[in-house]
Amino acid sequence: MALVVKKFGGSSVATTEKILAIAKRILSEKKPDDKIVVVVSAMGDTTDNLINLAEEIDTQPYKAKYSREMDMLLTTGEQISIALLAMAFKKLGQPAISLSGAMAGVRASSVHTKGRILGINPKRVHEELDKGQIVVVAGFQGVDKIGDPVTLGRGGSDTSAVALAGAIKADECEIFTDVDGIYSADPRIVKNAKRMKEITYFEMLEMARLGAGVMQPRSVEMGQYFKIPIHVRSTFTNTPGTIIREDYTVEDKDFEIRGVAHDQKVAKIAVLGVENVPGIAHKLFSALADSNIDVDMIVQSIRNLDKNITDMVFTISLDDLANAKKVVDKVAEEINASTVLVEEDVAKVSIVGAGMLGSPGIAARMFGALANAGINIDIISTSEISVSCLIKGSQLVEAVNSIHDEFFKD
Repeated sequence: MALVVKKFGGSSVATTEKILAIAKRILSEKKPDDKIVVVVSAMGDTTDNLINLAEEIDTQPYKAKYSREMDMLLTTGEQISIALLAMAFKKLGQPAISLSGAMAGVRASSVHTKGRILGINPKRVHEELDKGQIVVVAGFQGVDKIGDPVTLGRGGSDTSAVALAGAIKADECEIFTDVDGIYSADPRIVKNAKRMKEITYFEMLEMARLGAGVMQPRSVEMGQYFKIPIHVRSTFTNTPGTIIREDYTVEDKDFEIRGVAHDQKVAKIAVLGVENVPGIAHKLFSALADSNIDVDMIVQSIRNLDKNITDMVFTISLDDLANAKKVVDKVAEEINASTVLVEEDVAKVSIVGAGMLGSPGIAARMFGALANAGINIDIISTSEISVSCLIKGSQLVEAVNSIHDEFFKD
């Protein structure tokens, strides 16, 4: 007997035909004593369509004053999916029940549209499993302390699935998607990208944080915390995918990097002409944090040593740009900055791998690959197992391919 959580994304449940096909697949693989929880996203473009409806009311529906209502609106998408999938199981003779995030016991912070799971009380889930039901749970959502719905941000259904797997002490969490595993680069833009059999939580977390869209960073953190193996595989084939786990078991560990990640949804903000005195950086970045805006690459450089003037440059998610600009403009006025510049035609490209620890020259090879392709580097940031470069957005595809060719020539 196995206790398994299976998650299916929007493309996997885009039509009723696909929903029926998923139900048939799950039942064909299910052993008699298996207990199964299925977490699903909204159907296909449903979330985008709901956002479009909100934009007909206001072209900027993610303003703070709308955030609760956006969550109320967006959580309806997953409720359509779970009801239809539960109906599909019943049509095939399998008892099943659909549960919203709140009904499944998912408690979230009160930061609307960007909630974080605070805990899960899976009592109802266990009760339904003990009745022989397949439990179908809405991903991407939870409920805050006063009962309001809260969505978990982009890729939040992955986090829902892994957190739920941890809460019920599942044997494994399977993430079904439109690709058959995790690759050394996005196979849509790198033709010779290589599929991995395994990758560690540590490396996958870094790749996800740097833009690899297969997994949300928070979901990988959840897997690592609960020590739940995460199997990323294709909805449309039976091919074994990639397992995210604590350490390697079968794959050759003699590698320099594991993959090339990229992020196109990036904006760069430069706050120029700031007095170089204690507290200025804190004032700016604490204001952004108070508005729940994540900041990534940060560079501070002295522009005029004699006058003690500095510039601060940083990147944020493009989704946060409108709100961030308001915050930065206000702080810039308070600290007497000379100007604020915004650039949207930027992208981040990164290399990731524990193999670069103690391997001099890895960063130089990355920079050389970009130089050979005629691509200029705007900002560089590093961690123990990654190197990231900010470049022109229009050069991203060429940059990823050049770097991949450098490290994966075979």
